[in-house]
Formats: sequence, C-alpha cells, structure tokens
Amino acid sequence: MILIDTDMLIEILDKHSDLGDKASKKVMASGERFCTSAVNLHEILYGYIKRAELVDKSLLIPVLEYTKTDAILSSRLEAEIEEKSDAKLRLDSMIAAVAINNHCKLLTNNHKDFNQFKGLEFF
Repeated sequence: MILIDTDMLIEILDKHSDLGDKASKKVMASGERFCTSAVNLHEILYGYIKRAELVDKSLLIPVLEYTKTDAILSSRLEAEIEEKSDAKLRLDSMIAAVAINNHCKLLTNNHKDFNQFKGLEFF
C-alpha cells in the first residue's frame, strides 16, 4: 500500500501540476492500493479551511487512523531525531510511524525530512 504525504496530495488534488500528474499516474500504474493518514488529512483540511475552500475531494481518500502503536513509535522516532539535530518533525514523525506500522511506502516530495526516519520505505 502507498501512503500519500500532504505535499503530494496538494500536488494531486489542488494544483493539478505536472508533479502531481506524474505521481498520480505512477500510483495508478503500480496497481497498489493507496491511502493517506489521519495526520495528513488534518494538514489538508486545515489548509482548505484556512483558505475557505471546499474539502470534498480530500475526504474521498482512504485514511489510516493514528493509533496508540503509532504514538509509541512516532515519539521514539521524534526523540531520536532531536538527539541529533534541532529539527522539529512532530507531524512528520507521526506520518512516518503510520506508514511504518502499516507497511506502507510513502509517496512524498519531502525526502529531506523523511529520510531521517529509520525503517521508512519510499514509493
């Protein structure tokens, strides 16, 4: 399964950009199921609500919930990163934990931050 990160959801749903079109075609060609996380849904809805835009499109995407198991892993991931740098990656660690715990490959354009999380696979 492929978990689509917020930055790519914006490209696919909102901008209809070349990057979004390519990503969408790649996901469809893979034949794999796709989803996002409840954390990503929060980020998307927050942006839409802030700009007073319709949110209907984003509500059609299957969503993986953020669970107690995810909270345990994401807190460990975040603490490991903070030991090494000043980076504040709370939401990214939550998204990474959902992807790792659900054996999802992450589709993102934000490899700089997500590359720091051990055990995370990319699409």
